[in-house]
Amino acid sequence: MTILAKTSPLQWTAMMSLPRSSSESGSGFDLLHPQVQRWVRQQGWSRLRDVQEQAIAAICGSDEDVLVSAATAAGKTEAAFLPLLGSSAARAEPGISILYVAPLKALINDQYRRLEELCDKLELPLVRWHGDAPQGPKNKIIKAPSGVVLITPESIEAMLLRRPATAEALFGALDAIIIDELHAFLQGPRGLHLSSLLYRIEVLNDRRPRRVGLSATIGDLEFAARWLSATAPKPAKIIAVAGGAPPLKVQVRAYVEPPEGGADGDAMLNEPQSGSALAQIARHAFEALRGSNNLFFAGSRANVETLADRLRTISEEGQVPNEFFPHHGSLSKGLREELELRLKDGRLPTTAVATTTLELGIDIGSVVAVSQLGAPRSLASLRQRLGRSGRREGSSAIFRNYLREPYPVADADPLDKLHLPVVQAVAALNLLRLKFVEPPQADPALLSVSVHQILSLIVQRGAISAGALYASLCHQGPFTALKKADFADLLRGMGSDEAGLIEQAPDGSLMLGPEGEKLTASRDFYANFSTDEEWRLVHSGRTLGTLPIVNALVVGSIIGFAGRRWRATGIDDKAKVVEVVAHNTGRVPKFDRLGQEPIHDRLAAEMLAVLMSEDLPDYLDDNAKELLAAGRSAFAELGLQKSRYIDAGSATHVLTWQGTSANSLLAVLLTSMGFACETFDVGITLTGCPIEEASAVIASIDGCPPIEDLGRFVENLIVEKYDAYVPEDLLRRIWVRRHETLREPMSQLIRELAATTGD
Repeated sequence: MTILAKTSPLQWTAMMSLPRSSSESGSGFDLLHPQVQRWVRQQGWSRLRDVQEQAIAAICGSDEDVLVSAATAAGKTEAAFLPLLGSSAARAEPGISILYVAPLKALINDQYRRLEELCDKLELPLVRWHGDAPQGPKNKIIKAPSGVVLITPESIEAMLLRRPATAEALFGALDAIIIDELHAFLQGPRGLHLSSLLYRIEVLNDRRPRRVGLSATIGDLEFAARWLSATAPKPAKIIAVAGGAPPLKVQVRAYVEPPEGGADGDAMLNEPQSGSALAQIARHAFEALRGSNNLFFAGSRANVETLADRLRTISEEGQVPNEFFPHHGSLSKGLREELELRLKDGRLPTTAVATTTLELGIDIGSVVAVSQLGAPRSLASLRQRLGRSGRREGSSAIFRNYLREPYPVADADPLDKLHLPVVQAVAALNLLRLKFVEPPQADPALLSVSVHQILSLIVQRGAISAGALYASLCHQGPFTALKKADFADLLRGMGSDEAGLIEQAPDGSLMLGPEGEKLTASRDFYANFSTDEEWRLVHSGRTLGTLPIVNALVVGSIIGFAGRRWRATGIDDKAKVVEVVAHNTGRVPKFDRLGQEPIHDRLAAEMLAVLMSEDLPDYLDDNAKELLAAGRSAFAELGLQKSRYIDAGSATHVLTWQGTSANSLLAVLLTSMGFACETFDVGITLTGCPIEEASAVIASIDGCPPIEDLGRFVENLIVEKYDAYVPEDLLRRIWVRRHETLREPMSQLIRELAATTGD
């Protein structure tokens, strides 16, 4: 078998179409500063790229915000910097003119190297500002602010917190703020944090600095434009250049575990047997990837370490130099940077086996291929990963998706017969071709980031009134979701004896309390995100292991772990501990039931479409084709064209064909009614509930009850870094508000489930 299918429905070509040369077009190039024009010619460019032409015209033609969306390596950095650097060189006003914000120190270092020569020619200071950057250039620019600063959000926070006078001197006369990898800030605590920081910077300026956002992976451009320009009279002008992506070659390879055990989720990955699926994957990856630079995304840290160790062992057994190295957040910075530099240098063939740490735009050079263990769960992540491959002109992007399937035992759970991993892989690749990207959702980090920014603003101002705090944080942008009553409750909670974060002075202003002083004095305070936390499962005082939990839990929730089912009897949010007892209700399906990354409704719906289709993609290897065909046969035999129920003996699987959010809410609803439930990617399982009873129960539900009623049952509300300082009733209230829009869709889902038969 060839490494990649020679012909494939997913092999498409969209080579970038460049405009006429600058000398002919008379457009963007002619608008640039003469020194910038000279630099462009010295690079040997015969023309500007399409995204550069359009962005330069937009930036030079007005002072409004601009959102630039184009493929990875399409020239977005130059599209923003070429016009802005020219105007900075021409300005007489003292002060920093451009603030460039990026999510990673490594990305800042890369951009510094790209811009250093041009800034030198323009006599513009260019300074990296993060914890690992040299102090000398920072001190110099503090004494004479001018030029360009490249910075992370956390370093902005540290400056506003510790050196507010320096922050005002540096950031008080900005012309523009460039936000790179904008998609990384549209969701989650870092995005909320940056939104607040941008407004705090604006307050330091006499006029609002324009904003320019750059990204290759945005699902909703209109949403991104509104986020970028939350404080502007109108949304950013969108420059979206289609194409620019290399041809894509894909292969999905499936491996079946041997009859005598094998890997079963992260908990069972250690010491893979020589015939296990993981061992077979490692062997194929060794043969396919050795000799070139590649990325292999393996999911969890346990997967990364186990796979990297297996590849190293194969290298030693073959008496060849090891080219395979792990990369994840628990490794030291030195080890990570050593691997990143080795990839970028390109002299020694190198494959990084990583979690998500190499998704963003760190410059590691062009890799030949991207591999992934497990079916894609996020189209945004998949697109970002694929952007790493095929950057060299004339080359193709290569993607290998490795899947593990359980051995088909006679008494297997019928859900395993659908072979959902292969189905999900095909569904994800279908959506990739349709250019679908998940839209942003309501952000669960809102209260946590609010706690952080309240403390930061108090430190920056010394003391501040509650009204001024609310105006500084909640008058616009994503924090407007907090009502005044919510904000007041949050402040009361932060000022409680238990929290001790803030105190009220005799004049009514707020200042730090003892715990607030301790918290803000820590270097860990600058960052709003915490490392991926796993919950500890404890049975009779003994720790069974840890795993990530993305679904809402209630007492009575069923959790599949280490090949068994467990019922949650107690949930400790702060300690991240779930007390469990054994729940013996038949065989547990072998597919991954819990994942760190939720899946979207669209992906779940596409999985149903794949099962109902007859198309057999050429990019599937023989095993994957057989498994997909078998899954479709089982789908028909189980009558799932008409039914949503699968009889699993003493349990019933209910196929919703919806994503994580819907399934989680349905499980909370049924658990509130006294049923034991667990979720999986496209449905829920009612354990200890025969199919006739399950279908009758769902048919008896008269629509979705008020979300407020369901919210009383949810226990694992402490998710983000500072949620532990938020009053529980406020956490619950915001959870309810975040899920209110799901009530009508949930009622519709219940009606659809009731309309199908469980017979």
